[in-house]
Parts: sequence; structure tokens; C-alpha cells
Amino acid sequence: MHDAQAKTAELTGVIVKSHGRRFIVELADGTCYDCTTRGKRTDYACGDVVYLTIENSEQGVISGHETRSSLLYRSDAFRSKIIAANVSLLVLVVAPVPTFSEELLACCLLAAEAAGIEARIVLNKADLPEVAQARQQLAPFVALGYPVLELSALQDVSPLRQWLQDQTSVLVGQSGMGKSTLTNALVPEAAARVGDISVALDSGRHTTTHAQLYHLDATSHLIDSPGLQEFGLQHIEPLALASYFPDFQPFLGQCKFHNCLHLVEPSCALQQAVQRGELSEKRVAFYQRIFRSLQKTH
Repeated sequence: MHDAQAKTAELTGVIVKSHGRRFIVELADGTCYDCTTRGKRTDYACGDVVYLTIENSEQGVISGHETRSSLLYRSDAFRSKIIAANVSLLVLVVAPVPTFSEELLACCLLAAEAAGIEARIVLNKADLPEVAQARQQLAPFVALGYPVLELSALQDVSPLRQWLQDQTSVLVGQSGMGKSTLTNALVPEAAARVGDISVALDSGRHTTTHAQLYHLDATSHLIDSPGLQEFGLQHIEPLALASYFPDFQPFLGQCKFHNCLHLVEPSCALQQAVQRGELSEKRVAFYQRIFRSLQKTH
């Protein structure tokens, strides 16, 4: 290879931090480069394995990415936001204080199902007196088969460390749930900014403003993502939505009409299951609400 070609040879690295249009890419030897993208593309995310051309000792240009094993993102009617790529485990972090949104949690779980990513729930701040109410809120999700781990990030995170072993995990949740505190406990050198809870507003302050990937060990990696206040699902095909509800699985294909949308059709297996007490009316209502919102934009 000629020297001129060698200087522009493409290397492969992993995006370990994303700031909108700029990305920090880490090579296999641990060297990091501050990278922009060709053509102002922004559809890259933490965890992406990318091709880059080195410009100088600090900067590079990303030209593309390898095929992803998974892609987690959220979207509303106007835009989509990639959260993480190539993750094998989604860890949803909730806490008794501030109050967490059951609907946001349910939407995150749907996005995980749609992306083919295993999902688990961490109930952080489990030492607080309000934990009983949080447990009650989580009971329907436990019934769906999602594991819940109770802990306090300020006391002992070793049970969570076992969950994260040999996984590329992403922490997702509302602001104020303690994602950054968990990250700090798992990766002491992370020094993620930890915000004070705004008790008056009963919501957390956004402290993590960008996603960042940390190495727990050679085979375990953790992505901390910015706090969410909503989780749009506009990227999901309306007709595929029902298949992402684990509790609907036994009844799908049992409706009188093969193209049943599970809204108002006669002899709908989901509605019949609700009447028999085998399916939650609240879950079917949630499905119908999401389906109708997707119908408007697809």
C-alpha cells in the first residue's frame, strides 16, 4: 500500500459518546477520536461499530457503520432519536421518588420488544418508604414476565453487576431515577453528573445530556442515556403492534376476522379474553390508544 493510501485507510471503532452531530470513537487499542460524519449524517448512536478515516491526531470522519445486531430508538410524528445500537439488554430504571410513569415504562418495553432486545427493570432507591407504592405499580409488569431487581445505587449495586455481565446494556428511564448514580457506582471513574431531585416539580433534572458507553470489563459494556420524559413509538408499524405485547400472544390469530385490528371488531379474541378475565382491560385500552396514534401518522 502506498503511503498516501495508508494515511486515508479506514479504521474500525466503536462510538462511545454521541453529541448530536459529533461522536467520540474508540479504536481497539483505546485511542479515541473526535469525529464528524460525511454529509452531516446524524443517524449513528452509542454502540455503533463505525468506519472512520483519521484526519489528525485527534479528529476523524465517520463514513459508515457495520450491520447492527439491534437498534433502540424512539420517535414522534416529527423526528426519531436513536438511543443505542448493538445492545443486548435494556435496563429500565425506575424509583419510588420522583413518581415514575407507568405509560412511559410500557412504551419503553414495547420498543425493546420491537427491537428484539431483552428488557429488565431496576427499582432503584428501594430503601425509601415509598417503595411499596412503586412495587404495586410494577406488579403488572412482573406478571408479564419482566424481571425486577430492587436495590439502592448508594448502597450496593453488585446484584445489577451480575445482570450486566457479558452484555452490552443500556440504562433508560425518566430523569431523577438514578441512572447516573448507578453508572457512578458501577464505573467509579465515570463521574457522571448527578442531579438533585426537584421535589417541587416531582421530576428529575436532566443531567445526562448525551449517551455514553463505559466498559465494565472486557466483555461487559454499559450505555447511560439521557433522561426521558416521553417515549414515542411512531417507528412501529401499526399492524405489528399487537405482536409486541407478550400478554397478547396466546390470543393472536384466534379472532373471527384474520385482519382484526382489536378495536371494535366483533368476536375479537382480545376482547373475549378481557371478558373472561384472562387479559387486562387496561392493557387492551393502552394498545388501542397507541394503535390509533400510529394509524394517524402511517
